[in-house]
Amino acid sequence: MAVRPSDLHAIPLFERITEDHLDELMRAFQRQEVPSGHVLFEAGSAPAHLFLLVQGEVALLEGGETRFRLSPISPIGELGALTGFRRTTTAVTTQPSEIWRIGVAELQDFFEGHGDVAYPFYNNLLNVVAGKIRRDARRLEEVRANLIRTQRAMKRLLELVLDSEETPLSKVICATLEELIEKNRRSHYMVEPAHTLKSSVRLDSGALVPVVELSDGWLRLAGLRDAAKGAHWSGVLILPAREIPVSGTIDAIDDHGALVRLDLLIDEYAAALQDYLTRLQMLDFVV
Repeated sequence: MAVRPSDLHAIPLFERITEDHLDELMRAFQRQEVPSGHVLFEAGSAPAHLFLLVQGEVALLEGGETRFRLSPISPIGELGALTGFRRTTTAVTTQPSEIWRIGVAELQDFFEGHGDVAYPFYNNLLNVVAGKIRRDARRLEEVRANLIRTQRAMKRLLELVLDSEETPLSKVICATLEELIEKNRRSHYMVEPAHTLKSSVRLDSGALVPVVELSDGWLRLAGLRDAAKGAHWSGVLILPAREIPVSGTIDAIDDHGALVRLDLLIDEYAAALQDYLTRLQMLDFVV
């Protein structure tokens, strides 16, 4: 299929780029004709290429189910390819298709030699990401509002059950509601350390263990799979600015590591931890 540079202007990633610059970029792509059922990438894989669907159809699969069907001309997985995020879906052609692709490294090399193309391209990418952040913020606010309403409703329901006559059923309902209310508390929502603000824990043995995520009441550590659930634990939390002695109880152990319920910190250490958490949270917060 013959594609003109002007055809790419309908794609947000390429809008406001001159046709001459788009022509240069188009020549950097490799052309492929692939059969139906061809897998472009799989969920969980590291992005290696930026793809353009020029002819045919591509299905994006999530959990074995078709989430989206793409028709020409469409970029495929462009945010993952340009940001390094692992693929969240599997992309499969549903009919014979023409695919253009360029390797992530080759694209970066192209931009190094074509700064006049790189600037509008990355400006468009910034606008695409900013739009996604706005939409995600709106959806998250809706989720937050629903969570608050649900939490309040569960608390009212728990009070009603506690005020009524105790039965085997009411005991189960109370235990379930208390567990759900506890899990929904703010202290359970953990943040992941950024690569520029990493943290770790020095164990009593002297070994350093990376922090996977944390909050003011919880700590998830990589490894520690030999730890026993319910066991007491202690170490030194190493933050970018200082070290904090911490202790707690192993609450769970899974493939993501050990989850520690932290003991209460003294005010000085609690303030230092909160300052670190604020710095991490501000990376996700649009002021």
